[in-house]
Amino acid sequence: MITMNDIIREGHPALRKVTEEVEIPPAEEDKKILEEMLDYLKNSQDEQVCERYGLRPGVGLAAPQINVNKRMVAVHFTDLNDKFYSYGLLNPRIVSHSVERTYLSSGEGCLSVDREVPGYVPRYRRVTVKATDLEGKEVKLRLKDYASIVFQHEIDHLHGIMFYDHIDSDQPFKEPENAKPADA
Repeated sequence: MITMNDIIREGHPALRKVTEEVEIPPAEEDKKILEEMLDYLKNSQDEQVCERYGLRPGVGLAAPQINVNKRMVAVHFTDLNDKFYSYGLLNPRIVSHSVERTYLSSGEGCLSVDREVPGYVPRYRRVTVKATDLEGKEVKLRLKDYASIVFQHEIDHLHGIMFYDHIDSDQPFKEPENAKPADA
């Protein structure tokens, strides 16, 4: 079981590396790691399990955050329109995106960042993501608003990018151009 002790924190060099593709079909070890990542998210959203093991709640986790240099992400959340997403994905990539932007008015957080980082993180309002799921099937997801933000955050980790890299350091609360908040 993955716990907060397994999640590396900002400053660790693994968080700034570009990850390696996962061979398809995936090795059993890769599938097991990805299933454990998804289990962490499920556990972190259960108050009792969270309290017992000292977990921080999360909606997404990327392999580099547990010091695994592979293109794997897990997401487990319900968006603001009550649509449920629960995936373990191999080699996810954004294949298209909107010109229109979005952001969370409360800012973003990250299991690998133990501090508040104030500011708006501009993201594409809509993205299409292609990946391979845990069953080895190709999936194509059309995402918008909050779901789009979660997936972009996790895919950024696969490229060594942290959410705060997107914040305007001079004007952290300047509304991104051509953007509406996803949580408005």
